Amino acid sequence: SSRDDQQSQALAKPTFSEVQASALVESLFGLKVSNIQPLPSYDDQNFYVYTSRTKDSTDGPTEYVLKISNTEASKNPDLIEVQSHIIMFLKAAGFPTASVCRTKGNNTTSLVSVDSGSEIKSYLVRLLTYLPGRPIAEFPVSPQLLYEIGRLAAKLDKTLEKFHHPKLSTLHRENFIWNLKNVPVLEKYLYALGQNQSREIVEQVIQLFKEEVMIKFSHFRECINHGDLNDHNILIESSKSACGDGEYQVSGILDFDDMSYGYYVFEVAITIMYMMIESKNPIQVGGHVLAGFESIIPLTAVERGALFLLVCSRFCQSLVIAAYSCQLHPENKDYLMITAKTGWKHLQQMFDMGRKAVEEIWFETAKSYESGIST
Repeated sequence: SSRDDQQSQALAKPTFSEVQASALVESLFGLKVSNIQPLPSYDDQNFYVYTSRTKDSTDGPTEYVLKISNTEASKNPDLIEVQSHIIMFLKAAGFPTASVCRTKGNNTTSLVSVDSGSEIKSYLVRLLTYLPGRPIAEFPVSPQLLYEIGRLAAKLDKTLEKFHHPKLSTLHRENFIWNLKNVPVLEKYLYALGQNQSREIVEQVIQLFKEEVMIKFSHFRECINHGDLNDHNILIESSKSACGDGEYQVSGILDFDDMSYGYYVFEVAITIMYMMIESKNPIQVGGHVLAGFESIIPLTAVERGALFLLVCSRFCQSLVIAAYSCQLHPENKDYLMITAKTGWKHLQQMFDMGRKAVEEIWFETAKSYESGIST
């Protein structure tokens, strides 16, 4: 039952102390930790790690992020290995991703087993370099930056067309709850919303998704999606050549844990939805992101026609899974409910305006870039 699922997922989240996490860094990666602090995370555990230099390491990084995957994710080491190799591949291609640190045994991950008394639990552990910058959620985002983020999303997907790995098939994640293909899977988590107007909207979106989007899958162009270009996973910092509107540049792309096979149109829909979250004019956002994306990968008419419902569907995924996760981890409520603060309002607004009116704003804005006069 859903409640049993909930119990096992609540138990799957790692609960390492700072002392234990520090010991992992030292024993697995051979680094001397001088400071360690927990970082917010959804269902894994992340730590900020500051290391002190030794005689042997006078240069190189001193700041890292230790990632401890939950017990469920840790059962799929091949998937996590592919994600690590993608991060390295993108870095080599010039994207601002972290460097993946190798263990003393020269691996990208290490499986750590812990005896909790009643059972032995295994967790996959990774160490990445810490990236500079602040999350885009902390800034008022200009049209120019939205355009750049749309462009970045498209470049990412396009670059990954050239990525090869013997275990690449692990990215076909059939029942993965965050893949936009799997919106109907949300039905078994709807109870977390209770009975209210919000739930009614979600039920309508799921129904429309089944009737109008799923039948178009075969017409969408497939690719590997980052799948989570949200306003906390994109870091920005002041541009060196600050002039006019281009005062910020992307300094980091985080969190490749939701990667899976999807479609180009999924990536742009997910990016639009998350860029709407903090915006004062959420409905305007889509056109700028779309213009940036289409400057690299123009969408087909069928893909464009699905965009509105895909953005609504991602809102539903984010909001339903957050409500469900809050029941699992009430202590993590502040982090889990970031999207919900404005998300329901934005979804309601999109629904009230209707597809035609929203598309008109998006497509007109995107079109204005073609003639070189962005609005």
